[in-house]
Amino acid sequence: MSGATLLARRWGWRYAGRRAWAVGNLDLTVPAGQRVLLLGASGSGKSTLLVGLGGLLHGQESGQAAGELLVDGVPAYEARHRTGFLLQDPDSQLVMSRSGDDVAFGPECHGVPPDQIWPRVDEAMDAVGFGYGRDRPTAALSGGEKQRLALAGQLANRPGLLLLDEPTANLDPEGAALVREAVAAAVAATASTLVVVEHRVEEWLPIIDRVVVLGDGELVADGPPDEVFGRHRDALERMGVWVPGTVVRAAAPRTVATTPVLRADAVSYRHRGALFDAVRATTLSLRAGEALAVVGPNGSGKTTLAMMLAGLARPRTGSVLAPDANRPLHRRRPASLVRAVGTVFQQPEHQFVRSTVRDELVQAPKRLGWSAERSAARADDLLDRLGLTVLAEANPFTLSGGQQRRLSVATALSGAPPALVLDEPTFGQDARTWRELLRLLEEVRDAGTALVTVSHDRAFVTALADRVLPMADGMVAA
Repeated sequence: MSGATLLARRWGWRYAGRRAWAVGNLDLTVPAGQRVLLLGASGSGKSTLLVGLGGLLHGQESGQAAGELLVDGVPAYEARHRTGFLLQDPDSQLVMSRSGDDVAFGPECHGVPPDQIWPRVDEAMDAVGFGYGRDRPTAALSGGEKQRLALAGQLANRPGLLLLDEPTANLDPEGAALVREAVAAAVAATASTLVVVEHRVEEWLPIIDRVVVLGDGELVADGPPDEVFGRHRDALERMGVWVPGTVVRAAAPRTVATTPVLRADAVSYRHRGALFDAVRATTLSLRAGEALAVVGPNGSGKTTLAMMLAGLARPRTGSVLAPDANRPLHRRRPASLVRAVGTVFQQPEHQFVRSTVRDELVQAPKRLGWSAERSAARADDLLDRLGLTVLAEANPFTLSGGQQRRLSVATALSGAPPALVLDEPTFGQDARTWRELLRLLEEVRDAGTALVTVSHDRAFVTALADRVLPMADGMVAA
């Protein structure tokens, strides 16, 4: 196996309905076996370039292409058999109900001899730290566990080109380290070409040998890491790139009111078909103006607990109550629930229901009875604060992952609920949008909104949280 060569010659892509090109007039050459870290602000075209290299833009009627994008001298879509591509959303890549079968799916499609498939599957699952074995139902996995499994599926194919779009963004620190080690070992063993998109760069520096930076879809910096971060540091910081050595302040001590907003009494949850509870009996109170961070390894029950606190999952035992009503949250009608809690899902696209960004933001205020003028003013403020004004008329499903995440946070904020439950709110954010999200959440917290954040982002937890709730094996850890 050898690495693939990449060539972009005045290549570009523009999404349907957009005036600006997501990537425009790009010239780039990557020799076989090179390991490239692709950087840029949120929405700069990084994911679009990866999707193009993966051959997934060919034949789409949702955009317009220009120039050439070649893999091993042929159009990228003709070299898809040479490419392994880990997307931002692992759910979009899992195709089988059993974990081992999902990893085996790629080698089977590529005609790998049957006696070689299962050794490859076991090797790939071990490499990414997937500890459940082949029989684990994919429906029972957490988001981070799905990410590991999806990566194992790509590594089992032993591709000549490995494309990774934020492969560790939803992983706990230990799992992220395992994934980086697995990627490093895979590209070393196969001499594969690697292109990885990540916002947090320091952990990837030992693996990569070249940094390419996009700005507004164009090449703005290219070279060895020391050269790029040395010569262009100030410009990269202004763009919002997380340059090595970035320091994030810790949250100042605060006095939090005693007014309860939500209370969970001995809640537990068991997924259908599971033998054990994903969350064991857990009791907690959330106070007005308090920021609670739920942390822990992938699969520890964080997202399941968050969904119960948001009223979107029915507890097997116990209940979640708001102090203004006797009816548990999970039994409230949607119009009543949205008045009590705003929610940001782990996959933001799961909560989009309108055809434009602006319509998403005015929907909740209008359902709450706000006037058109007040709803529009709230939407305009959030669009401006989160850098989405130029995308107000765009379809939410055409946004980058980071832009979708900011929109999902904005939709949760738009109705000004007394409590917010946010699952990985900083996913896909550059340094500039990360800080603006932090400022915005600090403001609503200080105004009395209670926040529950599920996050592997240690810097974010340090900067925002008043209280940290560590979880392990479905229960609050000591």
